[in-house]
Amino acid sequence: MDLASLRKQIETLDQQLLQCLAKRRALALDVAKDKAKRGGNVRDTGREAELLMRLMDMGQNIGLDPGYLTRLYHIIIEDSVLTQHAWLQQGDDQGNLAIAHLGMPGSYSHLTAQSYANRRNCGLQGHSCDTFQEVIAAVEDGRTTLGVLPIENTSSGSINDVYDLLRHTHLNIIGESYLSVDHHLLVKPGTVLDDIQVIYAHPQALTQCSGFLSRLTGVQLIPAASSAHAMRKIADDNDKHSAAIGPQSGGALYELLALAHNMANQKENHTRFIVVSRDPLRVPAQLPAKTSLIMATHNQAGSLVDALMVLRAHGISMTKLESRPMPGNPWEELFYVDLMVNTSTTEWQAAEKELAAMTRFVKVLGCYPDERIKATHAPYPLTDSIQNSEQAP
Repeated sequence: MDLASLRKQIETLDQQLLQCLAKRRALALDVAKDKAKRGGNVRDTGREAELLMRLMDMGQNIGLDPGYLTRLYHIIIEDSVLTQHAWLQQGDDQGNLAIAHLGMPGSYSHLTAQSYANRRNCGLQGHSCDTFQEVIAAVEDGRTTLGVLPIENTSSGSINDVYDLLRHTHLNIIGESYLSVDHHLLVKPGTVLDDIQVIYAHPQALTQCSGFLSRLTGVQLIPAASSAHAMRKIADDNDKHSAAIGPQSGGALYELLALAHNMANQKENHTRFIVVSRDPLRVPAQLPAKTSLIMATHNQAGSLVDALMVLRAHGISMTKLESRPMPGNPWEELFYVDLMVNTSTTEWQAAEKELAAMTRFVKVLGCYPDERIKATHAPYPLTDSIQNSEQAP
């Protein structure tokens, strides 16, 4: 059989795989609807582990590597769980979601907004903004229903501008999303690395790729409002001496090619985004919930520790504690806190009363489902191939 025929067969199989994945997701939605009626939990990790064991056994019998199958089904199970989360929050197809995001189509924020809408069986009516403040304003004045904002990155840390905006807005956090960020050096076709004299990128991308950029000599780094602005600049100028840092999928929209891949200082480079709305969200009891708040303690020794002891006394776990200066009050701090708790529980309601009595103020920013999906593992010791594949960078 010639090469063209072999490739044709592979393309046919790929189309069949896509159809099977779509059917699997549709069945996952049916499962969510059944769990909504019965009040059952979204995840059954014991069943997931048994499923993995059976699949690995069947896969080995037909020559498939267990490590490969484990990685593949971690992604499939994660998609199934998040799809069920989304349906339990909002129900059937809602048409289009109007979402404000930083940057033009192709930016990381736009890709996150697209993913958020897709997960909810909705189309995206995107609203491009040049600043985080514009994203907030678009939701506040009703031009969009939702806004997407990056809040922290595994390489560059917290995005303080967004934290500061959250203090003053009346919007509510109703969701979060995690995006794996693989920065690419994007250029017009025909450009080589030695041609580049100027690189445009969002300031966060410049920080996250500082190691790679430091090895380039004689190259000017110019901040851009977003990765999409940077890519659009290269596409419009048609200059072989310029490049942009951005996602490869976004670069394809502007007919740009990638000269370098995986440029971030940390190879595991992820950005956490929050989704904001004018109205708060009621998180179903079946879903693991997270609550974000701002807290200002009194300026006296031990006041923060006393507040944290209240959370401990009520069995509430804290996943993040971020301090920010309080404007107009030198040497005083605000604290941004993420808690693993649903605000509808008696534990939180009791803790909130105690915190309100002992702090200067507590402002709940929102309660929303926790989107971190822990990978399922088979209950028996891993084979060498699985261990090696999971430990690989």
